[in-house]
Amino acid sequence: MGQTAAVTKSPSCHFFGYYGINPWNLSETRLVGLEVDIQYRPPGPADRAKIGEIEAESRGFARIAETGAWNFQQGCMLHWLNDDEMIYNDREGDRFISRILDIESGDSRQMHLPVSAVSSDGRSALSLNFSRIHSTRPGYGYPGGSGANLGGAHPGDDGVFFMDLETGESHLAVSMDRVFGFDDHGRQIGDAVMWFNHTLFNPSGKRFIFLSRYPPGSSRNSALFTSDPDGSDLRCLIDYGLVSHFDWMDDRRLLVWADIQDEGPAFYLVEDDTGDYRKIGEGILTRDGHCSFSPDREWVLTDTYPNDKGFRKLMAFHLNSGNVVPLGNFYSDPELTGEIRCDLHPRWSRDGSRICFDSTHEKNRQIYVLDFDY
Repeated sequence: MGQTAAVTKSPSCHFFGYYGINPWNLSETRLVGLEVDIQYRPPGPADRAKIGEIEAESRGFARIAETGAWNFQQGCMLHWLNDDEMIYNDREGDRFISRILDIESGDSRQMHLPVSAVSSDGRSALSLNFSRIHSTRPGYGYPGGSGANLGGAHPGDDGVFFMDLETGESHLAVSMDRVFGFDDHGRQIGDAVMWFNHTLFNPSGKRFIFLSRYPPGSSRNSALFTSDPDGSDLRCLIDYGLVSHFDWMDDRRLLVWADIQDEGPAFYLVEDDTGDYRKIGEGILTRDGHCSFSPDREWVLTDTYPNDKGFRKLMAFHLNSGNVVPLGNFYSDPELTGEIRCDLHPRWSRDGSRICFDSTHEKNRQIYVLDFDY
């Protein structure tokens, strides 16, 4: 394993955002991130983040664009669509949108919805109401927008939207009211305000995951659903309770940290077709983390929240052998908690040879890369 190296530098703060999203373009010739000048408070409506290309050797940051729709947890949901084009969220007035930018030509086009996930072929996206998320779970939505519609506890015109990135056409795939009425969930939820969060396509783009949560300010009552992009074949794989981070292993199996059927918090491998499940890394992976599969699906990369001494662990778990490779312990600034915390949010390179993560172990929020040669 190679040495961990910062690829950005002070005085500005740099980060990429969420796990499971690749900061390298398809040929791995470009690495991108965000630059901001605040660290100890959440972003407000007037705070903008620079989007830039990172020169790892010199730790240089070359501005490409700016955005008014970002947070410390998930950045601006920047995704590469191909080698030269990226999509990211922004704000127009009090409306959140996304922009597709060709960084070679500088040409851009505006999409009428923000993105929360992008299919692996770069042709489709999922969208959520980031105003509603900002009101119900600060740190995951964006300030300065309208349309939170909190007067509707489970509106029929809000939920997970599907958007065709080639035509710009979109439709509401799964509404909150539909989920509210799924089985006996309405009895569980009552009149609490619901919100959706954390969407992810499976590798083929034929299914997607999302979490339904209630009440505002809590993530302890979460249910995991999967659906086809048109909203058909809606399934509840894990009922309301503890459901956290996840990743698709392949088109029909997903890994998720949850407490299923009161068997205890653990990483479970869940079958999308049947709901069957089994524990992964039992007795080894004992803490929730931002999990993602290596491109060859042989490793699970994950991290932890700070221990009692303030250190976050980064590790890789080998699925076949059950071996764990420690990748580092990184101190977390104790002043950065809640919505301004700096989770490691580790991300694989496309060939699995490098890992990118955000950290504050050297005082300032910066982006780091380490080689993975196992």
